[in-house]
Amino acid sequence: MSNKMKPLLLFVVLLMAASSHAQKNSKPNIIIIYTDDLGYGDPSCYNPDSRLHTPNIDQLAASGIRFTNGHATSATCTPSRYALLTGQYPWKNKDAVVLPGDAPLIISKRQLTIPAMLKATGYRTGIVGKWHLGLGGATQKNWNERITPGTNELGFDYSFIFPATADRVPTIFMENGVTIGADPNDPITVDYTKKIGSEPTGKENPELLKMKSSPNHGHENTIVNGIGRIGFMTGGKTARWTDEEIPFTFLDKAKTFIREHQTTPFFLYYALTEPHVPRMPSTAFKGKSGLGFRGDAILQIDWAVGEIIAQLKAMDLYQNTLIIFSSDNGPVLDDGYEDGAVTQLNGHTPAGKLRGGKYSSFEAGTRVPTILSWPAKVKGNQVSNALVSQIDLLSSLATLTGYKAPSAKIDDSQNQLNAWLGKDTEGREYLIKNNGTQANVIIKGTWKLIKANNRQAKNLLTNTELGNLPQDQLYNLKDDMGERNNLAEKQPEMVKMLTSLIQAETAKSSQ
Repeated sequence: MSNKMKPLLLFVVLLMAASSHAQKNSKPNIIIIYTDDLGYGDPSCYNPDSRLHTPNIDQLAASGIRFTNGHATSATCTPSRYALLTGQYPWKNKDAVVLPGDAPLIISKRQLTIPAMLKATGYRTGIVGKWHLGLGGATQKNWNERITPGTNELGFDYSFIFPATADRVPTIFMENGVTIGADPNDPITVDYTKKIGSEPTGKENPELLKMKSSPNHGHENTIVNGIGRIGFMTGGKTARWTDEEIPFTFLDKAKTFIREHQTTPFFLYYALTEPHVPRMPSTAFKGKSGLGFRGDAILQIDWAVGEIIAQLKAMDLYQNTLIIFSSDNGPVLDDGYEDGAVTQLNGHTPAGKLRGGKYSSFEAGTRVPTILSWPAKVKGNQVSNALVSQIDLLSSLATLTGYKAPSAKIDDSQNQLNAWLGKDTEGREYLIKNNGTQANVIIKGTWKLIKANNRQAKNLLTNTELGNLPQDQLYNLKDDMGERNNLAEKQPEMVKMLTSLIQAETAKSSQ
C-alpha cells in the first residue's frame, strides 16, 4: 500500500468507528423481556427471603429501577399481551381472552402497535418467543404454508415464535409466518373441537406420559414429547419441538437478532415461555432449584437474562439498551401437570405478600415484577412505587423515540415516560384492570376497588382465590397490601368515586 493511500484508509476506519459510536449514542436499543406466569415474589430482588436466587434478574434491577407497583392489565396471558402491544384496554376487544392455538389474529392491522410505531422511527423490530394472539384470518388455516396476517403484518421485521402456549397444539416453531421443518408429505392438522387422527392422547394412553396431567385441566389430548396437550394435532412429526430445547432455541434466535442489528437501533420483544406449564426445564436446570420443575424453570429464566446482558456488554451495547423485564400475569402452581410445583414449594412464596395469583382480581393476579434498566440514562439501585402499567409502554416509547401519532391511535396508553425513567414518583392517576372480559377493578393512589359480582369465588383447579364476591371490596393497599380488610362499608364515598371512574371508562368504549 502506498503512503498516499494510508491517510485515506485511516479516514475510512475513523469514519466507520464514528458511525458505530454514533449508533450507540443515539436512540436506545429497546428489549422487552416478557416472562409467563412469573409471580411478584419469584425473583429474589422482590423477595429477599425467597428460596430461589436470581442473580441476573437482581443485577438488572441493580442497574436501573425496580418497580413495586408495576402492573399487567389482566390476570391471564392473551389480554395482557394484547394491551402491552396495542396500548388498548383488552376488555374493549371481546376476542382478547385466553385463545386456543388455532385462533385467528385478534389485533387489527389498522391498530398501532409498539413494533409498527418503532419501525416508523427507524428501528429494526423482532419478536422471539411466545405469541398467543392468534394468526391468520380464520380458525381453519393451512399450517403447511405461510400464514398471514400475523406478526410481520403488525410491524415485526423478524419473527420466530410458537403460536400459542406450550401446553396447546400446534407444538411448532414459526419463522416469519412459516412452520419450521414442515413436511408436505406429513401435513399438519389442528382441531380444538374433536379428536382427529389416531395419535395417542393423554386420556387414552396415560402410560405414554413422562409428566402426568392433573385431572380436569384439559391437558389430556394429543401427546407430544411425552406430554399431553390441549387440542388435537396430526402430522408435522419433523416440525414438533422438544420442550427441553425451547429455551435454548429462543435464546439463540434472540442473540442472533441482536448480533445482526448491532449497528442500528433495534427493538426486540423476547417473550419467554417459562414458568408457564408444561414446566419441562432443560437438563442443565432439572433439580437445580430444589423447588420442583417450576423453580428450575425460573432459574432458567434468570440464566437467559444473564446471557442477554452478557451479549450486550460484549458488543458494547449494554449502556444504551433500554431493557424492560416483566410478566404477563401473576403466579400459579398447579396449572395442569404434576411437576412438583406444589409438593416441592418448600416455603417459597411466589406471590410474596400479595393475595391471589393468576386468574385473580386480587393483587397477585396483575402486580408483577417490573424492572427497567438503561445504564446510559437511568441511575441504578432505584426502587419506585409509581403506578406503572404495561399498557403505557406504547405511548411512553413513542415519546422517547419522537413518534407523533394521532390521539385516536394511542387509545388508552398514556405517556408515563417520566415514571418509567424514575423522574416521576406517582405514575398513573388510576389504572383499570379486567378479570375475564369485564372492567371491574380499579387502583387509584393507595385505594383499590373490586366491583361486586356473582362469579366463582375460587378456582378449585388451581386453588386460587379469584377475588369475586357479591359485594364491593375496597382496600387501602398502603396499609393492607394483602387485601384482608374490606373497607367498602366504611368508605362509601370512595366506592362511589372509584365506581364512577370505571363507568366513565367503559362508557368511552361504547361510543
